[in-house]
Order: sequence, then structure tokens, then C-alpha cells
Amino acid sequence: MLGDEGIVVLDNTAFYAEGGGRVGDVGELSSNAGVGALFDVTDTQKVQAAVFGHKGKLISGSLSVGDTVAATIDLHKRRATARNHSATHLLHSALRHVLGDHVAQKGSMVNTERTRFDFAHNEPVSAADLQEIERIVNRIIAHNVEVSANLMSYDDAIRSGAIALFGEKYGDTVRVLKMGEFSTELCGGTHVKRTGDIGFFKIVSESGVAAGVRRIEAVTGEGAVTYAQAQDSLLKEAASALKAQSSDEVVSRLNALQDHVKAVEKELTRLKAKLASSAGDTLAEAAVEIQGIKVLAVELEGADNTALRETLDKLKDKLKSAAIVLAAKTDGKVALVAKRYRRSHQQS
Repeated sequence: MLGDEGIVVLDNTAFYAEGGGRVGDVGELSSNAGVGALFDVTDTQKVQAAVFGHKGKLISGSLSVGDTVAATIDLHKRRATARNHSATHLLHSALRHVLGDHVAQKGSMVNTERTRFDFAHNEPVSAADLQEIERIVNRIIAHNVEVSANLMSYDDAIRSGAIALFGEKYGDTVRVLKMGEFSTELCGGTHVKRTGDIGFFKIVSESGVAAGVRRIEAVTGEGAVTYAQAQDSLLKEAASALKAQSSDEVVSRLNALQDHVKAVEKELTRLKAKLASSAGDTLAEAAVEIQGIKVLAVELEGADNTALRETLDKLKDKLKSAAIVLAAKTDGKVALVAKRYRRSHQQS
């Protein structure tokens, strides 16, 4: 039925099925048999050997078992995914170059928007190392080296220096993806023809996902340009808010703002101390005597812990012997200080 979602299963397809962390291709399936059919493919999965499932929605016509269909891949999205996928290989090699040979892939997710790469490493990657990794990847992109894929036996591939994923099951014949002399790995996904096709590589985040496993997310090509433009817009907005003449002045303006905030906080502390001193004279008069002991329990509106302690000290000097409880509530939190003082000595 038109508009119905479903899965079209084919014994052969030009669509790349999801695998190795790379999302499946999207596009269209069409048929001129009977009433012309158009099926919008939103994902492709490998059901089993030589059986491929194309998930999507029927836009027009009808499809029946045995129909022959034409597959039209969304090349714009495939190329975007290929750029991100190829960049993942360069990232892996750059990580090993900068951090050490202990780095090993622990997982990945590649789609049209970005690449996500999980790897073995026991501590956060420093900002300086991230910059170096970016520089290396973009240098290989700028060199525009050839990307080649060849089939060979697994043993020959390993002897040639190809990196295999730990725990991954490989057949006797494997596909070896080589990017110049910089990267050689076993991989069956779609890739660029030359590294220059990636365009531009930019790391957008680095984080920890498990013990001994870090994650880097990055963008390439048009996605990297969009990201850089968005960051530039944010920087210009910050410059405008800080009344900086240019983006270069943002840091100096922020430093000046921090210095001003520290000065204001210092003045606020001084004023609170002064307020505590004056409050002590007034509050002392509110103390009541119970069984020979002066007792004072009050709430000081807007006071912080420092103001409460200073007020307590002032009241001690005024009342000499007394049991004092002072409380304050700020931002929904309650602060409380209490002491009992005697003429000869004080007791908490």
C-alpha cells in the first residue's frame, strides 16, 4: 500500500549494507513493471550472505515478489559518508603516531554527518595532542595520496603490515585498504579515491566512554566547513557581547572581566563583614535569658557562611556568655552556625 513502510529484499544490490560501523546507503528503488513503483530507501542491512534488506517507504505504484528493480543510490550522502569513513583510517594512524602503538580501535560509527572513533587509551588526550593529530590528518589530506583497495589472503595482508581489528572475524580473502604509506587496514567499506577528496578534517570532541577507552568525534568536507562557520559565528557573538573590536580581543576582554568579577566579589565580602558588624549590635538586643543563659536564635536574610561566622564573632564579644544559633537561606540551601560561649572559656 502507498505510504506503507517495509523492507525490500534483494539477492543483489548496488547499495552498501551497514557494517563495520558504517551506516547503510540510502536512495531509491524503482520498477517499470506493471504500475511503476518508487520505493524510498532509508537504510540498507545485510540479512545474510547475498541477501540484502532495503528499509523504507513505498511512494508510488506497487512491488511484488520477483519484480526487477533499478537501484539509485543517493551519491551525495554516500560521498559524505565515504569522506568520514576514509578520515577514520587517517585518524587511527595519526593517533598511533602521536599517542603510541597501544592505540587500537574499539568501535566506530560513520554516517553522512560525522565519524565517531573509539580507541584504547588510558587518559584524556591533551589539547596539544589533539591539535597535532588534526595537523597530521589534514597534512595527508593535502598531499592528496591515492587510496587503493586490493583483495589478498589474510596472512599476506598481515605480513604486509595491514591492521586488523581485534576480535573481528575475517575470511581467507580480505580487502586491504591502503592510503599511501600512511595507513594500511583491513576494511570493506566505501572510501574516497584520493585523500584530497576528504577536503578538511576537524575534531569536535574527545571524551571517555569506558575504562581505558576514549572517543573522538570529527567532521569532514562540507560538515567541517559548516562546523567551522558555526564556531566563527559564536566567536563573533562573544566579541560583540564583550564589546571587543575583533575576535582577537576576546581573550583579553574575558581576562579583564574576570579581574572585575574578582574585585566585585572582594568588595562584596568587605560589605558583608561591615553588615555583620552592624547587625551584631542590633541582634544582641534580641537575646532572651533562659535559666540564666542568654539565648539568641535568628535568621539572617541573604547572608552566606562567611557573614554568619563573622556575625557570630561580633555577638560573642557583645553577649560574653550566650548560646547563639544563626541561620540563612540562599538559593534554596540552608546554612547554619551555632555556638555556646561562657565568660571563662568557649564551648562548641
